[in-house]
Amino acid sequence: MEIGFIPQVVFVAGAGVIGGIWLLVRGMRGYQTATQIGDTATARIATLAAGEVQVSSVIEPAELTLVSPLQSTRCVYYRTTIDRAGEYPDLSDELMEERAVGFRIRDASGDVRVFPRGARWDAPTRYDDSTGMMGDEPPGLSLRTGPAISGPELDREAAIAALTTVPRTPEFDALAILGGSSNRYGVGSGRRRRYREDRLEPGDAVTIVGRALPFTDLADPAEADIAEGSLAADDPEVTGDIAEAREAGLLADSPEDAWGNAAIPGFGIGRPTRAPELDPAASALPLAQPDEAMRSARRFEIAPETLVLASAPDQPLLIAYGVPQAAVGRQQGRFIVGLLGAVLAIGSAMALALIVTGGIGR
Repeated sequence: MEIGFIPQVVFVAGAGVIGGIWLLVRGMRGYQTATQIGDTATARIATLAAGEVQVSSVIEPAELTLVSPLQSTRCVYYRTTIDRAGEYPDLSDELMEERAVGFRIRDASGDVRVFPRGARWDAPTRYDDSTGMMGDEPPGLSLRTGPAISGPELDREAAIAALTTVPRTPEFDALAILGGSSNRYGVGSGRRRRYREDRLEPGDAVTIVGRALPFTDLADPAEADIAEGSLAADDPEVTGDIAEAREAGLLADSPEDAWGNAAIPGFGIGRPTRAPELDPAASALPLAQPDEAMRSARRFEIAPETLVLASAPDQPLLIAYGVPQAAVGRQQGRFIVGLLGAVLAIGSAMALALIVTGGIGR
């Protein structure tokens, strides 16, 4: 039987092969992740020992938190994408931003610090919506209009101000904050856009598999708190400038030498933990109370022998949303979808072969 060449069918078959292979690769990764979580026993934080561990507990903010681009929500990790809705994806028109900061996790026995540099993330999708047919923006979209990083907690006055301030409807020019010009995304052109944001927030339960090691053993303690790609420290030019300055002796030996009063915890909010050096004409700042000083010390200072969770050279940190059973179930579901993707790829490849050869028996 001869089969004619139909471009549309060829395109669909080719897309089936590519999509099926992508689903299979994703499914195999899910299988590996499920095996990794399932084969590692969950430990209590208070009894952690150096080596490979698995911990399941609740996220707490450390020094800083992030503000998500699409919903202005406090979080420790986000992955945001904006692309055209209802059209074939065009990488030149797609925005993707991914950031993370260090945080703590706490169970009934205690807490431990997590350094996310080099981690693999399995975060839930908290927002997924598209521009309406009439060009109206989806409900729940609240584009970030301020800084991407904030303190871990609001003081009482800031919380009251946030509750009593009428929110301003964001304009699409706010997309420039995410790293690109608004025109690049078709603002004002009537193009539909799809918004998607995956996040992990304070209070979320997570399962973490990785290496527990003393803080002093971190290979990059100055940068391990920030996920790769989050800051300019990943820029080779910036790295080279820092190395050159260090060799020339231009870098200060301590934060106090580099920043002066700004190195004192609490100085920036007018509650220093110790007396700063001020101009005689300046107004003296009230010192923080002992409990405030203890919180600042705990938040910003880590003893060298303190165990922390971080990636090892041969094992990246895995941070998955939910308790171990939920995380394993989610990854097993991806594996099953991957097997269906393999069937799709094989069927599409057979159909493509029949079309190219002209039919059966030729």
